[in-house]
Amino acid sequence: MERFGSSLPPPAGEGGRNATGWGRQGDAARFEVKQISDAASGPPHPVSPDGSTTLPRRGRESSGALFIEGYASLWGVADMNGDVVQAGAFADSLARTGVEGVRMLHGHDARSVVGVWDEIVEDDRGLFVRGRIEDWSAEARFAAALSRAGALDGLSIGFRAKGARRDGRLRVLSRAELWEVSLVT
Repeated sequence: MERFGSSLPPPAGEGGRNATGWGRQGDAARFEVKQISDAASGPPHPVSPDGSTTLPRRGRESSGALFIEGYASLWGVADMNGDVVQAGAFADSLARTGVEGVRMLHGHDARSVVGVWDEIVEDDRGLFVRGRIEDWSAEARFAAALSRAGALDGLSIGFRAKGARRDGRLRVLSRAELWEVSLVT
């Protein structure tokens, strides 16, 4: 379901929490929370470029900010809703709004801006994001604590499809307007 005339993503996704349009919540959406200690716990993170597991980086917190990075979307990988994002799908949107036009939210809640994205890049693998969770609100401090604990370990995109085609049960997105990247479980 497309929403026209709205500058914000729908509050619960396009047609519901797990409906098409909110991106991936599976392996493709995992973000990197670098280990606080040198001892790794569990298997390597599936999309972490260096094979590390989860987020806070030792020495990477300053003035209350927690630095995070990871892939918000992977090219050519179907999500649980049947969306497949093509390389370059976000190029027009990012050229128009820049990184400043994409919000960092907790769980797609527009009232819960928890940080800022410093870098959003389309690379050979997907949509790579790097940013920081700030300590400016109770929600942001809660999101940072959950990230440190490994309870928030994924990324999910909020967008509006601008160009798409059907390929069987899949919706292949060639152009999308990126609204936000959320920290999710």
